[in-house]
Amino acid sequence: MRLIESVRIAWRSIRSHRLRSALTVLGLVIGIASVVVFATFGASIEAEIVGDIEGSSASNVYVFATPADDEDGGFDQVVQPAFTERDVEALASLPGVTAAIPRGTVDANSLTHGEDTVARQRVTATTPATFDEDRIVAGRGFRSGSAEVVLNERAARTFAENVTVGDRLTLSLSGNQTRDLRVVGIVNGTAGGLPVSDFAEGSRVYVPVDPFYRTVVESPSVGVRQRAYPQVTVVTDPTGIEATRTAVATYLDEESDARLLVPAGTEPTARTSGDFAARISSVIDRVTRFVTGVAVIGLVVGAIGIANIMLVSVTERTREIGVMKAVGARNRDVLVLFLVESGLLGAVGAVLALPVGIGVGYAATRYAEVGFTLAPGWMATAVGVGVAVGVLAGLYPAWRAARVDPIDALRYE
Repeated sequence: MRLIESVRIAWRSIRSHRLRSALTVLGLVIGIASVVVFATFGASIEAEIVGDIEGSSASNVYVFATPADDEDGGFDQVVQPAFTERDVEALASLPGVTAAIPRGTVDANSLTHGEDTVARQRVTATTPATFDEDRIVAGRGFRSGSAEVVLNERAARTFAENVTVGDRLTLSLSGNQTRDLRVVGIVNGTAGGLPVSDFAEGSRVYVPVDPFYRTVVESPSVGVRQRAYPQVTVVTDPTGIEATRTAVATYLDEESDARLLVPAGTEPTARTSGDFAARISSVIDRVTRFVTGVAVIGLVVGAIGIANIMLVSVTERTREIGVMKAVGARNRDVLVLFLVESGLLGAVGAVLALPVGIGVGYAATRYAEVGFTLAPGWMATAVGVGVAVGVLAGLYPAWRAARVDPIDALRYE
């Protein structure tokens, strides 16, 4: 029997039981579409986060302390004020470095706007060089030594009434001290000079190092007490970022105060935004594979549905099989016929599932407010697996059909 004839007979059989075939295909559509949705959503999230990091921080080298035996390659940051003012000045003087921006956490209890108070708000002390003009949504960056504050957009929306430039805030510090602050700027969530951790975490409030940051240690090199920070962002030209990282790492290992101030078992480390982007991409990719793997269970359910309907089809068409064999059809012809039918069910399910999955994935990215990115590899895999599932699910029913005795089949009622 020619293959085209097998396809024609199989398609006629599918059309003769439209409702049953539609329900069988629906199970496969749900399974394949689920894989496409999760893969597309994961690819979109990855592209959004990695694109933000690489686009806004391509010229940054992040300096912080990490465990010496960190298997992740230095991504578990140790929040230890170890980088002194001497270190900041030395890093800023390295060849190719535009600026060295220190960052530290202010010990704040709460932040008040009007009658609305937010407890345990994270407040970061840094320098005016932190704020890239391209990232300022409204207003400007603060001035060093002033009672000014800059918020990111999420922090501005934290209060019952959105904070705008010119508003007054009250910062409650440890020791029952309070400071009145004037809002001078609103930045987006990826303000230049900020660390990669700010991409993932929530609201941010920024104040000047002077007068708000008070953590000091004795510098081993000069023997005087200086401010010490848990992190420094080194800004350089993107074309020379690897050379700058090498110079920074050499300074940290050989001359820095931080190498003597970090806790035992830790070491000062220099990482670029590209390192963070690769790490985040790897984590998101693993999560996507896991979630998509769970969605593959839907394909198994679809395969069971195809196997079940094909077994029913073999039973219903026993007499037809007997007639085919009586007029010269071989076991192989019957086997191919039922395999083609199950394969068609899988192919139809795959073709229908692809636009459904893409559509739902697009809706999910709109809801999450991230860019839409396709995952062609996963989509091709889902379609291929869908067709393969249809064929494999029909193997046993087709084998049973091929083994039907033609005499018994002709007598079957």
